[in-house]
Amino acid sequence: MSFGKMNTFLSIVEKQFTQDEDGFKTETDVIVAEVRAYREGRHGSEKWANMASFSAATDLFRFRVIPDVEITTDMRILCEGHTFEITSVEDVKGRGMYLEVLVQEVR
Repeated sequence: MSFGKMNTFLSIVEKQFTQDEDGFKTETDVIVAEVRAYREGRHGSEKWANMASFSAATDLFRFRVIPDVEITTDMRILCEGHTFEITSVEDVKGRGMYLEVLVQEVR
């Protein structure tokens, strides 16, 4: 993946729950990482047609692996004012260099 194609900035956030002295829990989003990524929206390509039967994903993000940070499906991605829930995370070609993340936009 060339660096020039990674022209979308995104934030990877994780939910964190805090409890006040009265016992009420509050949910806040904590930014885990901010990275550049390649973004591909869902369209009529052969690749998306093959995934359509089992995936509710609306977008695909591809970015470099972040050292000491494990990306999971419990996290969210914030990009260009939109919020995305991560549906799957895959290591591209098993090399540990890039991650391919399928996401679904939250409305």
